Amino acid sequence: MVADFAAMQAKARSAALPALSILIADDDADTMLMLSELLRDDGHAVHTCGNASFVIEALQRYAPDVCILDIVMPRKTGFALAREIVAMKLAKRPVLIAMTGVFAQPADKVAVLGAGFDHVMSKSSAPEELLRLLEEIAAPPRAA
Repeated sequence: MVADFAAMQAKARSAALPALSILIADDDADTMLMLSELLRDDGHAVHTCGNASFVIEALQRYAPDVCILDIVMPRKTGFALAREIVAMKLAKRPVLIAMTGVFAQPADKVAVLGAGFDHVMSKSSAPEELLRLLEEIAAPPRAA
């Protein structure tokens, strides 16, 4: 009963926040499908890109609030994409989230953030962690 109430409170809190436009880039179709369903169910507009070579084009087309990028992809890595996106000097740069199954050590986080990512998440993280991060991103800034 208490768990049900907590879940209802969390859902009500999510409903009060604005939906985000999210671009997911991952060469693993299952990961992309799972993430896109999770995020759509949470009320977000989701765009997917299974080929790293087309991420910049998708970014320009959809102007997402958030980009979730796999680090290890053929043709272009998430590192290269993050550096390219940062170098574009967009008026409204999307929040960049690295989604990785390989770069999970504390020392790796420094390299990932150094490439321009704002956040790092392991592919083995619980879905609630990603949803919680997106809630923080969607929340309006607090007055100082």
